[in-house]
Amino acid sequence: MLENRTGIKQAKRIVVKVGTSTLTYSSGRLNLKHLEKLVRQIADLHNSGKEVVLVTSGAVGAGVGRLGLKEKPRTIPERQAVAAVGQGLLMQVYTKYFSEYGVTAAQILLTREDMSDRRRYLNARNTLLMLANEYRALPIINENDTVATEELQLRFGDNDTLAALVAGLVGADLLILLSDIEGLFTGDPRKDTNATLIPEVKEISPAIWATAGEAGTSRGTGGMITKLEAARIATRSGIMMVLASGEDPDALMKILEGETIGTVFLPNHEALVQRERWIAFAGQPQGEVIIDQGAVTALLQDKKSLLPSGVTGVQGEFGIGDLIRVLDQSEKEIARGLSNFSSEEIEKIMGANTAHLPKVLGYKTYEEVIHRNNMVCLE
Repeated sequence: MLENRTGIKQAKRIVVKVGTSTLTYSSGRLNLKHLEKLVRQIADLHNSGKEVVLVTSGAVGAGVGRLGLKEKPRTIPERQAVAAVGQGLLMQVYTKYFSEYGVTAAQILLTREDMSDRRRYLNARNTLLMLANEYRALPIINENDTVATEELQLRFGDNDTLAALVAGLVGADLLILLSDIEGLFTGDPRKDTNATLIPEVKEISPAIWATAGEAGTSRGTGGMITKLEAARIATRSGIMMVLASGEDPDALMKILEGETIGTVFLPNHEALVQRERWIAFAGQPQGEVIIDQGAVTALLQDKKSLLPSGVTGVQGEFGIGDLIRVLDQSEKEIARGLSNFSSEEIEKIMGANTAHLPKVLGYKTYEEVIHRNNMVCLE
């Protein structure tokens, strides 16, 4: 596990995310000069023996530029149509530039559903590792904007979250987010002239969350909140993350050489394993159970399973084996896990002693609503 900036040099598997504002001009057209410099750095890392996965934004921005639009489209059909134009253009440019350095690029388009479904999640992992390990190709990942819909909650929301999930998916050592900001500041530097850069974050505390502002430029979708969410996912997965400005054409090489630029988020020592990462971050919960304070203590402090006696309410409809959220009495999420019962069954047995379950249900089944081995506490 990487411990500090000097350890960054030891990173073998690296996920790099580059934002729209880094890849495009204010007009929306691709900044080919900047993109070529980025490709050169990634190609150097790849050719030095490191395994690099690139998560790229810019499809919508590239489409905006190619179609000559004055602003980023707002409706889903418009964005999807523009992304369809931009994805091909963006990949064409990447393929051309990487080939000049002897690197084979491979395009992968993902949706939230690909991560939510356990089988598709594992299949995506196998594909990425096959490309990076066996074929020595460089995977280039983007959200499949042409089919993802916000109404169905199948979007990642931004590529910061996607990059963090991909880093956990492939078991990366390091996640680098290149954006239009230099790192995490004590306040919004666009509004607060006294705001200073925070070079290192050991824990994403409430005070750190309080530094987050709103979304950045009109060309991108992510703000500091999404970057902190990405940091939460990465560090909880045992992955170091660096947030730095993509405006610096040599940012990647400086980061890998251990220079103090941007903000480094140190990984959690109690890292989640692969299956726990899917439960905590990638899977899509199908419903919720509300539990009493005694059950909260049992889960968070005593590391126990969730029993029916501690459940006070059920929300949504879900089946046996579905991923569900666990909420306390104020409906704050404290855990996620795989349910041993359907929502209908839990409504019958909530508050009951485990010894009485066969009598309440009419048949013998599990004793736990969620077994400890199938649960991840988020607190």
